[in-house]
Amino acid sequence: MDHKFSFAAHLKKLFVLLFVAAGFHAGAQVDLTTRFCSIHIDDRGWITSIKNRTVRPAREIGVSGSPSPLLCLYNTATGVYYYPQKARWDLRHHLVTLKYSSGATAHIRIEQQHGEYWRMTLSSLASRNGIDAVQWGPIHTRITNILGEMLGVARDTSVSGNYAVGLLSLDDITTGGPANTPGDIAPFEYLIHSPDPSLFPLPAGLREGQYYSIGGNGISDVAFYSHPEEYYRIMYGNAAGVDSLGRISVVQHALDRRKTRQILFSLMPRMEGNRPVHQQVEAIPGVDMVGSSVALWASPDSIALMTVMRDIVITEGLPYPELRGKWVKDPARYTPGVLWVGNTFDSAVSYTHALGFTSVEGWSLGEYYPDRADAGLIPIRIPFSSGRRPIADLTREADAAGIAFGLHTLQNFLQHGISGDVSPVPNDSLCYLQKRILMGNVGVADTDLRVDDPRYLDEIAGWEGHPAGANMVRIGKELIHYSGISNTAPYTLQHVKRGYWGTTAAPHGKGDAVYKLQTNCYSGLSPDIFLQDEYADYYARVFAVNGMKYIDFDGEEGLFYQGLGEYSAKRFYRRLFADVKKAGIEPLQITGATLSGGSWHYHSVWNVGGGTHLYDNATRTWGIEGKDLRNVSFGNYFPSTFGGNFGLKPSSTVQDYENIEAVSVGLGVTYVLELSEKSVESCPQKYAIFKAVNTWEGARAAGAFPRDLKRELKDPSLFFHLEAMGPGQWALYRVGRDGAGKVLRCILHRAAGY
Repeated sequence: MDHKFSFAAHLKKLFVLLFVAAGFHAGAQVDLTTRFCSIHIDDRGWITSIKNRTVRPAREIGVSGSPSPLLCLYNTATGVYYYPQKARWDLRHHLVTLKYSSGATAHIRIEQQHGEYWRMTLSSLASRNGIDAVQWGPIHTRITNILGEMLGVARDTSVSGNYAVGLLSLDDITTGGPANTPGDIAPFEYLIHSPDPSLFPLPAGLREGQYYSIGGNGISDVAFYSHPEEYYRIMYGNAAGVDSLGRISVVQHALDRRKTRQILFSLMPRMEGNRPVHQQVEAIPGVDMVGSSVALWASPDSIALMTVMRDIVITEGLPYPELRGKWVKDPARYTPGVLWVGNTFDSAVSYTHALGFTSVEGWSLGEYYPDRADAGLIPIRIPFSSGRRPIADLTREADAAGIAFGLHTLQNFLQHGISGDVSPVPNDSLCYLQKRILMGNVGVADTDLRVDDPRYLDEIAGWEGHPAGANMVRIGKELIHYSGISNTAPYTLQHVKRGYWGTTAAPHGKGDAVYKLQTNCYSGLSPDIFLQDEYADYYARVFAVNGMKYIDFDGEEGLFYQGLGEYSAKRFYRRLFADVKKAGIEPLQITGATLSGGSWHYHSVWNVGGGTHLYDNATRTWGIEGKDLRNVSFGNYFPSTFGGNFGLKPSSTVQDYENIEAVSVGLGVTYVLELSEKSVESCPQKYAIFKAVNTWEGARAAGAFPRDLKRELKDPSLFFHLEAMGPGQWALYRVGRDGAGKVLRCILHRAAGY
């Protein structure tokens, strides 16, 4: 279909009224159009129709009998939603006024952009009457195929359907999911949803929309992923969900964060090892829900990412990190990296360059925990055959080769014995779960600590792992360990240990604040949102001082410890990227332990896990973890991963790696190739393997693989060989599993603009 259009003509069609008059229009029903879609909004402010205009006749995508509210209001204290009851339009200024039974009035500006999407912004909210949250949608669709729960998208990826509907947040204050989401981030659990009931029918006892716990003990990452069936869909957000018929809806929300809230939260609430705990969420001055903005879009799925979403990101000034001159979300930039497991780093850069990769992670250097006291100068020295040298020596070599070197870090885990923000003088901005008042004076050696309110102090700290060793309160500059509280007044902390973790026991006075601290799963502590801002600045210094342009943020769920969910992730990464831009450190490549709507714009890849838990190249099959992460990534237009994998062995062959690369390109998957000098030198075919991988990566970076060809490449029953023919040209051959029987499939060419 020809998607060319006249912007001026479509701008004139921005609002086509069914009730036509001049000026303001009360009770009017409105049709809004883009070149791909039309929606109908009734006189209450509900979307009653969504039509795919790219087919003739236009195909209804909305759900008959289930209208979608343009904007809901929510009272977090009472748990009550309010839905729009009356809409009034000011066409001249592209405004709609919505009235609610609570007495509130919302003013929304709706503007069409590029003939592709509608920007919707909450301009004002009058007569709040306890309303402290707003919710865009949910927008209901008939699509039952693929959901993108981090971004808020419903996808029909079939050839006959080829359509997507999305509701994308346009700012930091608007986050995925409904307004009643505890902790502003969806639970990590399984959703029952079949992407294709004919291929993956639900067995008796399961139904669409059910939720189940992830597996394991809540400690082992591998054990989380416990169901191999395709209809067990792991969830990394709730900006999209399904109903009992498998139909997908999308939703976003924003909160008035200027007030404190009490939440009951765990990221993994169905697991005994990660029980929900109560948390007082701190107020953040100046962060309100007014100004919340979303893009409502619909288009053919085949162009959704690189046409519509890319235009939204650029037009709205959203984060747009690049790699080798292209957006990191461009499938031509789904580039693998090296996971260096060797004891010396002499060849780390040269091997990575020979492969055509863009990053190398120093895995053998271990995990690095942040400590602001080092001012960003990481005290790790890199082993070379000539001796140990500073990280900057390696990053200079890597940078000259166009390769980013980085470390495996624990993002904001503040550990005793490492972080100066924990001990011997704890920072005043450590994240806390509850704030209480000391009810009497205490001396240096006293263990009789009485507080005004015992509620929730019997909970072992943290919602992840509940490390008893880190169950403590902070009073002034002293950390105090305790376990339990008396059941009757006076409410007294039990089993108290003063001057914990090397802090100094001190006298405290009646009326002093007592903070029950938030922990991390490694028995450390966490920063509050304001101290976390300083950690964004700290990591920018880490990049600048050490010359690094790559980092692997393990423990990334730590961004959710403050109870602020995706907002916290957005705030951290926006500040970090602003800092590194000022320092001229670009491009920056980011991967991490998790992915969310808050980090989607910033991350380049999601290289976690490894081995056959992710993917078995010998059988060309996905492991359970690989299946789960693949489905999340694919649903949210993000590269999936084979994890740390495929290390060279004496028996490794060129065709092994051609098979890996073909599937990687076909599926849009990255990986980190485990390498060491010992493993490479043990492989007789090492140079031929490097050359073959480099050939595939050169063609991938050139955008040389068309969409229909990728369907063949990802077929595990097919095998391929690729040869470079000259600048910007490659010959693709069909071969047998072992590389024999070469038959030309096609000639590939560098795509325009690449």
